[in-house]
Amino acid sequence: MYALVNEVLEIVKYEGIHDQHSVEAGVLIHAMESFDFILAMHLMIDILGITNELSQALQRNDQDIVNAMKLVQVAKQRLQMLRENGWEPLFEEVSRFCNVFEIEVPNIDSKFKARGRLVRKGAEITNFHHYRVDLFYTVVDMQLLKLNNRFSESSTELLLCVACLNPSNMFGAYDKRKLVRLAELYPADFSIVDLVSLDHQLATYIIDMRTSDEFTSLTSIAALAQQIVKAKKNIVYPMVYRLIILALTLPVATATVERAFSAMKIIKHRLRSKMSYACLNDCLVPYIEKEVFDSIPNEVIMQHYQKMQSRMQSL
Repeated sequence: MYALVNEVLEIVKYEGIHDQHSVEAGVLIHAMESFDFILAMHLMIDILGITNELSQALQRNDQDIVNAMKLVQVAKQRLQMLRENGWEPLFEEVSRFCNVFEIEVPNIDSKFKARGRLVRKGAEITNFHHYRVDLFYTVVDMQLLKLNNRFSESSTELLLCVACLNPSNMFGAYDKRKLVRLAELYPADFSIVDLVSLDHQLATYIIDMRTSDEFTSLTSIAALAQQIVKAKKNIVYPMVYRLIILALTLPVATATVERAFSAMKIIKHRLRSKMSYACLNDCLVPYIEKEVFDSIPNEVIMQHYQKMQSRMQSL
């Protein structure tokens, strides 16, 4: 798309109706025809390619936590490999790209000259140091730091323990040791006596679940909780049920909140910057819960608004 984008910008620059658009197009062309832009573009492609599978896995509603955590480790390893061995292949690829589009490639051993009014204080650096250390290493380290902060050892352990409650494949992910460990992470909800009771309940619970037809076809923890209440197993296994309810609250505090904030940026944009909190909430709920609202017939919605107050015309 690089050549096509440049071509469109050239048309806007020389044939644009508004002078402001022509100036903006010229500034963009100047930026895109620089080595810095090409290097940043290729580096972005490499990093997004490394984290793409992880991003897709984390955005799915039916998340496979075990595979997601494995993808986190793979992404960290690939980013570390990119940091250690990725500079030379990246520079060669960027240089070939620049030669195709006749973009000047700076001498890597020459003194780096900062653009604009920025003046570097202290020792002078080379282009090699600027592009490899200040840009390449910095960007990759930022991605590694973000993954390490978001998926620390404690949070990874928590998610892997929660995955043991998944009823898919006849509770194939079940691990009593990890489930007891999950309860130990929440001492306010599980006392020492509760942990002893949980240990014994889990041993009976898993045999009961795997030999009951109504539980063998379940695929999610939410469905498991509903079926347990329906079969009144929550009375038989109160500690296990408490653990399941605790596990169901975790996505609310993580993935669901992340999606809500992402949706907020879409709903409350620059043209709606003065939207009230009540209106924002009313817009966010239908946007986030699309599947629920899509199942409601339009006739029901119209009748609801029709009954809210008397209207001159029927909706």
